[in-house]
Amino acid sequence: MGAAAAVFVLVAAFATAMLSGVFGMAGGLVLMGALALVLPVSAAFVTHGLLQMVANGWRAALHRRHVRWDIVGWYALASLAAGALVAAAALVPSKPVLFLLLGLVPGLVWLPERLLRLDASKPAHALVSGLAVTGLNLTAGVAGPLLDIFFVRTALTRHAIVATKAATQVFSHLAKILVYGAPLIASRADDMPSPWLFALAVPLSMAGTVAGGRILDAMSDVNFKRWTRWIVSGIGLVYLVQAAQLFMAGR
Repeated sequence: MGAAAAVFVLVAAFATAMLSGVFGMAGGLVLMGALALVLPVSAAFVTHGLLQMVANGWRAALHRRHVRWDIVGWYALASLAAGALVAAAALVPSKPVLFLLLGLVPGLVWLPERLLRLDASKPAHALVSGLAVTGLNLTAGVAGPLLDIFFVRTALTRHAIVATKAATQVFSHLAKILVYGAPLIASRADDMPSPWLFALAVPLSMAGTVAGGRILDAMSDVNFKRWTRWIVSGIGLVYLVQAAQLFMAGR
């Protein structure tokens, strides 16, 4: 990886962690696309998983008093099952398909709430969320909008939503690291960024999470929910354009 690409990844690590610290999901969506621009798909999945696991874990730690651990427990159990299923399939999407999936995922935030009576605070729903969200995370790279569907009907505050979602995503990103990282290690592929890049990116992700938390404190619950939809939809549109360009270029 060249110097320019390394700086790009470091800036993206900080900025996207801050974005996730505010909205709980948009940052991961942006980071996945950014990494896919400069890394092979499998390496992008693993790098995204490592950085997002740190960012989400740190965010959950910062807001740990707001985490609903019962939800996290059920989610983690289903996440393990989803990881095993995707690992057995051994499928790696091409870059055009990856950007297409990244562009389509944000459309989930516009599904009518009245048609989906999902509530992550219910054990059965938490299990379904772990299976579905981790499965999508392992194929599209991100699944924040799908995870959000399981939280829009809960009675949780914005802090509890961000904290609990962050804790659940630690397990989804761990699954991503294991599923895509193991084949890279076994083949000894030289696709991953160097360790020094991670050494710099991890504290930057943590700093971005702190900055995002301060912005979150200043927002109202109404603004929090309204802005999330429009931000992820705009990001999705950009990815659909990128996917179309890649398909036309035959890459």
